[in-house]
Amino acid sequence: MANSKDLPISVIIPAKNEENSLRKLLPEINKLLPTAEIIVINDGSTDNTRSVCEENSVRTINNPYSKGNGAAIKSGVRAAKNEILVCMDADGQHKPDDIHALIETLHEGYDMVVGARSRTGQASAWRAWANNFYNKLASWMVGSKVVDLTSGFRAVRADKFREFIHLMPNGFSYPTTSTMAFFRVGYSVTYIPITAGKRLGKSHIHIFKDGVRFLLIIFKIGTLYSPLKLFFPLSLLHLALGVSYYAYTYITYDRFTNMSALLLTTSVLIFLIGLVSEQITGLIYQPQKKE
Repeated sequence: MANSKDLPISVIIPAKNEENSLRKLLPEINKLLPTAEIIVINDGSTDNTRSVCEENSVRTINNPYSKGNGAAIKSGVRAAKNEILVCMDADGQHKPDDIHALIETLHEGYDMVVGARSRTGQASAWRAWANNFYNKLASWMVGSKVVDLTSGFRAVRADKFREFIHLMPNGFSYPTTSTMAFFRVGYSVTYIPITAGKRLGKSHIHIFKDGVRFLLIIFKIGTLYSPLKLFFPLSLLHLALGVSYYAYTYITYDRFTNMSALLLTTSVLIFLIGLVSEQITGLIYQPQKKE
């Protein structure tokens, strides 16, 4: 196996007001991967992020305004010239030393290798609890263990990653989208443990906005992989409630109530929505025509 220093690697780093962490991060990557293409997507920064990138002679894509973490990743993926992509954060949480392990594991036959954080490596107790819930839900959906669904530190084959670029949102859930998409089409995904450091500077994620994001990601996990697997249990729950309530009212009042009818009808509707969503999802994952 070739040394990862010499492999065709593009390192993609979205950054918004991360001048302090980039002053340390970029020289480290340049030293570890002297032949790598390093692309920093300056996502509408108002600090000296742009000048720090210029000082370190890395390729920079400057967005005139902030478009979001996912949009920055997509810009970097489109611009990357090499066949192996490494995506990482600019805030100092991801250690350049771990890149070699990601690349080496990728060459064992995987299509995506994700750096999995430990519980102590999470930004807060709330984030750790939410990510643990995501991981368990995703593991149930795909039928294999998902260790860290939301980690943004990953190595991936560029041609396969680009197949799903049209599915990725502009916000912070691109890791969830890409991981579930890879599982959906049967690409090989694995995880290796990493030690996540404490971020430098202020986080761009907020606890209240994360509450809404939490709910959206739950639905996204289901709809990206197999909607029917999410909708069918909900349909069965309403069916069981409808039948149980009908039995109760029949025994107690000797009649069929509107509530029973509503629960049973809702059960049928949820199942049909899941069935239609399953067919739509199948169409979404059809191979994209290459220009």
